[in-house]
Amino acid sequence: MATTLDSPDLVAPTPGVRAGRAGLIRARSLIGTVPFFAYVTVFLAIPTLVVVIGAFAGEGGFTLDNLTALGDSYILQAFGRSILLSAVTAAAGAILGALLAYALTTAKPGGLLRRVVTAASGVLAQFGGVTLAFAFIATLGLSGFVTVFLRDHVGVDLFAHGVWLFELPGLMLVYTYFQIPLMVIVFLPALDGVRPQWREATESLGGSTWDYWTKVAGPLLAPAFLGSALLLFANAFSAYATAAALVSQGSPIIPLQIRGALTSEVVLGQQNLGKAMALGMVVVVAVVMSLYALLQKRTARWLG
Repeated sequence: MATTLDSPDLVAPTPGVRAGRAGLIRARSLIGTVPFFAYVTVFLAIPTLVVVIGAFAGEGGFTLDNLTALGDSYILQAFGRSILLSAVTAAAGAILGALLAYALTTAKPGGLLRRVVTAASGVLAQFGGVTLAFAFIATLGLSGFVTVFLRDHVGVDLFAHGVWLFELPGLMLVYTYFQIPLMVIVFLPALDGVRPQWREATESLGGSTWDYWTKVAGPLLAPAFLGSALLLFANAFSAYATAAALVSQGSPIIPLQIRGALTSEVVLGQQNLGKAMALGMVVVVAVVMSLYALLQKRTARWLG
């Protein structure tokens, strides 16, 4: 039988039905994000909430004593050493990593060299913890093969003025090792966003290579470079496993101070001092990552 204009099959859905269908489609699209938000909640939101609450908790309830204790000299010195370690390794890693990333942009796109270096950078950027500490001990330790070779065949004693590998200078060297490949990964897309036509336009207007880097490419890449350096700072500031494996005695940086506060005997009334120090780290990282997000937004506007 022929379908008439009054047939229910040709009646347009009401606004309520359309809204229901649109809501169902949106709900289905959000299902895939459930594991991500569950992961963030369990491993980021809840631990952060525990740290915040614990930093203000005492035997009698709410207290500011834990935060007041952060003014102790040994804690301030640990924060200072952590900031110094993060700043030095971020600067060294940013400069050396940017130079390596620029060298990759001059290679053939999709070529073997670029694929090998980027793949190696992805692996080495995550190569840390006990494994990295052992690698440096076996290489540059008191009985490391490089140390022994230089001492026996060249007459150079790397530790003539102290065993620096297990102190703050050693941490700077080890941290820089994984900061460089991380810089390659995060800064290479910004370099790829620089168009060759911009350099050609500079040259056609009589500009030199110096003019190009100081007036065109440099200002455009500056936000990306600074943002990448901030990411490296946060990466070094929050690193723990490598320092814990390399520095067996003492607590030169704040993550090791937190470990000591959580695992050793604590002073009565300062059971939550470790959480207060962790809250300080959260604040520092939050400020750094906020600046990183702002710089990335500006980078995306210019090079996106």
